Amino acid sequence: MILRELAKTTRSVYERNAAGFDKHRGRLLIERPWLDRFLAITPAGEAVLDLGCGAGEPIARYLIEAGREVWGADFAEPMLAIARGRFPQATWVLADMRELDLGQTFGGIVGWDSFFHLTQDEQRAVIPRIARHLAPGGALLLTVGPSDGEVAGTVEGDPVYHSSLAPEEYARLLDAAGLTVVDFVPEDPACDYHSVLLAAARA
Repeated sequence: MILRELAKTTRSVYERNAAGFDKHRGRLLIERPWLDRFLAITPAGEAVLDLGCGAGEPIARYLIEAGREVWGADFAEPMLAIARGRFPQATWVLADMRELDLGQTFGGIVGWDSFFHLTQDEQRAVIPRIARHLAPGGALLLTVGPSDGEVAGTVEGDPVYHSSLAPEEYARLLDAAGLTVVDFVPEDPACDYHSVLLAAARA
């Protein structure tokens, strides 16, 4: 299967493998240092959005336990069903980030291990859409790739699509959408080699 055809199957992969993915999703919070940096620049009192939240573990849990009002959005209903049962105090919304239109802004948005499932053209189109959901001074935390490219990964043995733009293009797109890159670490060894991008919306 060519990569662009594979990109069309992401939703069905997560719908089919929701229980298995949740069972095997790491809970060690290797993400914590980045989440702490994200929270430190997220305006107090503003809700935060876990975009591509899956079943809510461990990202949404950490944000909830940090005392934040949390929304989770995902396009796989079986994932949301698990999240709703686990964290009824949060708001869970069936939504595709490619068509994101939640009618409100957030003090912070996290797209951890989700945004990179979009094709490169979809990422270019979605960055302004995400930016419109950020309050002034809000924070954006994304995992992307270390460089421009497309690859196939797996979810519970099923192939799944990933892509990334070059860091310089992310910086240009974010700047055009009113955000400034705070930090970008390609293949961060302290975070299981995730490539992590942290940005802030200009006030």
